[in-house]
Amino acid sequence: MAAYTSNLPLYEYTSDLVKALVGAFLLRGSACTINDIFDREVDAGVERTKHRPLASGRISVLAATLYLMAQYILAISFFYFTECGLAFWVALFQLIPLQVWPLVCHPMILIGYRFAIYPLLKRVTHWPQAWLGFAMNFGFITSWISVLGTVNYPVLSVAMASCWCWTMLYDTIYACQDIQDDIKMGVRSTSILFGTWIRPLLIACGFTFAVTLAAAGVLNGQGISYFVISVGGTAAHLVWQLMAVDLDIPTSCGQNFNRNGQLGWIVWGGLVLDYMLASRGRISAVA
Repeated sequence: MAAYTSNLPLYEYTSDLVKALVGAFLLRGSACTINDIFDREVDAGVERTKHRPLASGRISVLAATLYLMAQYILAISFFYFTECGLAFWVALFQLIPLQVWPLVCHPMILIGYRFAIYPLLKRVTHWPQAWLGFAMNFGFITSWISVLGTVNYPVLSVAMASCWCWTMLYDTIYACQDIQDDIKMGVRSTSILFGTWIRPLLIACGFTFAVTLAAAGVLNGQGISYFVISVGGTAAHLVWQLMAVDLDIPTSCGQNFNRNGQLGWIVWGGLVLDYMLASRGRISAVA
């Protein structure tokens, strides 16, 4: 979206896309490590997760902590050499500030605030997915500022709201896999809170996701390809998801959760085609 609105040359878009991919890999990797450190005892009591390295005892907390520190060093070094100015500080904010959780939270580690708080919220509120919706999608802001160097509050606010609804949808479905074990272990989630009203919640999140995705496109001046593929494709995919998923069967929930990764290709595909057509149009106009 930032490339589209800024007429970014194709070679720069490709380069920035690779940087975003590497940055996301480092951030998501550290988030998974943090989550597994905090959830190791809970995971041990859940049938689906009891064989994870920390939960099963195959890896120690110390080893996981050292691995986490290595992930942070790699991520900070990567952002230092690939970003500058405001983009660099926003990237560090994504990695660290929402980052520094006090050492007292765990005597052995200094961990990321944003992603550490998610597993902790599971113990005190039924809305950990709401926090995850913010933490998981902050990369949208990072990437936007990396390309443009400025903040467009209307576009970023609406786009983040859209992504937040998407995360609420797929992570609630994900949590449906382990409802009985989670109740036994004292873990909370939106899937437990809403009970028989889970499907209406998912419909509301999916509808709002599609509507705000369209609104973000309007605010950013996107073209027809975006609205047909990214927005229309998203709406169709969500309808199919909600018709296909059986929320009472864990394997169905897991399969449907993974389908949201496929949905990401639809959203991105519309954006890429829109960007390419706009770039070709500008080249033709100049010629």
